[in-house]
Amino acid sequence: MARNVAQKLIEEHLVSGDMTPGEEIGMKIDQTLTQDATGTMVMLELEAMGVERAQTEASAQYVDHNIIQEDNKNPDDHLFLQTAAKRFGMYFSRPGNGVSHPVHMQRLARPGRTLLGSDSHTCANGCMGMLAMGAGGIEVTMAIAGEPFFVKMPQVWGVKLTGKLPDWVSAKDVILELLRRHDVKAGANKVIEYYGPGLEDLSAMDRHVIANMGAELGATASVFPSDDEVKRFMASQDREDEWQELKADRGAQYDIDEEIDLSSLEPLIAKPSSPGNVVPVREIAGEPIFQAYIGSSANPGYRDFAIASEIVKGKNVHENVSFDINPSSRQMLTDLVSNGHIANLLSAGGRLHQAGCNGCIGMGQAPATHKNSLRTTPRNFPGRSGTKEDRVFLCSPEIAAASALYGEITDPRTLDMDYPKVGEPDEPTVDFRLLQEPLPYEEAKNIKIEKGPNIATLPEMEELPDRIEVPVLLKLGDNFSTDEILAGGARVLPYRSNLPEISKFSFEITDEDYYNRAMAIKDDTGHAIIGGSNYGQGSSREHAALAPRYLGLRVALVQDFARIHWQNLVNFGVLPITFEDAEDYMKIDAGDTIVLENLRENIQNHNTFEAAIKNKNETITVRHEMSRRQIDMMLRGGLINWVRAKQ
Repeated sequence: MARNVAQKLIEEHLVSGDMTPGEEIGMKIDQTLTQDATGTMVMLELEAMGVERAQTEASAQYVDHNIIQEDNKNPDDHLFLQTAAKRFGMYFSRPGNGVSHPVHMQRLARPGRTLLGSDSHTCANGCMGMLAMGAGGIEVTMAIAGEPFFVKMPQVWGVKLTGKLPDWVSAKDVILELLRRHDVKAGANKVIEYYGPGLEDLSAMDRHVIANMGAELGATASVFPSDDEVKRFMASQDREDEWQELKADRGAQYDIDEEIDLSSLEPLIAKPSSPGNVVPVREIAGEPIFQAYIGSSANPGYRDFAIASEIVKGKNVHENVSFDINPSSRQMLTDLVSNGHIANLLSAGGRLHQAGCNGCIGMGQAPATHKNSLRTTPRNFPGRSGTKEDRVFLCSPEIAAASALYGEITDPRTLDMDYPKVGEPDEPTVDFRLLQEPLPYEEAKNIKIEKGPNIATLPEMEELPDRIEVPVLLKLGDNFSTDEILAGGARVLPYRSNLPEISKFSFEITDEDYYNRAMAIKDDTGHAIIGGSNYGQGSSREHAALAPRYLGLRVALVQDFARIHWQNLVNFGVLPITFEDAEDYMKIDAGDTIVLENLRENIQNHNTFEAAIKNKNETITVRHEMSRRQIDMMLRGGLINWVRAKQ
């Protein structure tokens, strides 16, 4: 039977289940990726589970999110992560080396492999012919320990690319076009596979841009073939011997078929405050801007910075614009310096920041209140920038640079210049020092893990009771993101290893009093949350499930869930259920009380059961989609308890 690339990757790594869409499968994981906003919890979980050494081909711990050191918390955690990585036999990337996704692509990504990361944009490495997926930290912990990763078998959505991108249109516009067509939940339980003659003019880093923002479509993964372009990229990194070809068989079929004629695309932009709110830039040209931001994992390539450099070369950006340059890796920054591009950007008025995630996760570079910020980042959820009342637009480097010159949103096709032709550097830097190699086991086992005063032990999670009677503390709408559940940024993320402290920020963007109200009933009844469609979209950070659980969240009842957050809720013993009839969402309000009877028996023997709205004398039908394995985890109070019970 002819197989596409996604099917080949899944089949090669399948250890349980069958490849029927919607059925739970288990896959062997070859590589893992953790970053500092999520990795601290992973290291604590590895320690709690008694893991001696990573059982993967390669596991890498990156420091790229929390690199601002305004007090001791971040540097303490950096030292904790470095010593823990040494102890568990993992690669380690120091602060300033760059964003995990492009660095992993440069140094460790290999065609034909599976990669699981505790960052939703891990899918970016699908550009290398990998099955690269984001997940909650504790699932990455299990993969590091050698356990399979469980997920529902996805459909494969084939996107055939034809034609060639016109001048002033780049890879960012390709993924924005898919978001324009389908919005932010179309990729749920799907792998997006790109193929066709249009690939010939897309570099490996162009493909990274497209694969990265598959997360914004809610996709399980994005996959590209491993072809001559991937071979060229790996050769440029002195890793050609690790390349292997991986292409779809002739006659391979897809569950969903779509085509994008690259030659028909025009410059696109996503308006606040959703990556799916996409329009042609010409429709909103002229709106004033305060900030233009180049970089992040969504535009990490050499050409993304070089094209901006050539656009602003010899000119000055508008006096009202903060022109922020956010390099993606130390290696990339070295090449940009060597070829004069950083000098061009700085001379035009650019502000150079260290290589890392920075403003993408709200760690610096926050925009002014109610002022328009153009960013080449992957997300523009409310408040993600670090400014509560932000107005963030997502766009290509071409649009950001052109707009910086004029101080207003500008269609780059209107610039009085030819489209710059920018190629890769002739001899790109290859920096093997970006990653510290794992220590031999005999040396690693004697490493002492250093813990600063901000690290707190995870609390015990009780088993699922047979009866739950809880008030609804919040009722939320559609596409509510994990950034809105628990913000990132410089105020919040330094507490990532201190659950009692980070929980104080839960849902603050929606209800500043949520923490106090939840704490008041935490030990008595706990509480529930009601949500709309695509609840929990965005970041994979498990803190968005773990912090509300610490505050007594027992039930999340929504119209439907985003994949990773749904898994994280199960992992920490929060019951994720959906309305059997989506219209029943209108029957429950904040302040109502939900009663679930015979709960343990119901979830074991039925996919649907009744929930009573006590104060309204109303009964509705709810549904769960947990597998037998997940039901057992839920009964025990979460994955940690489940693992302990197996030992």
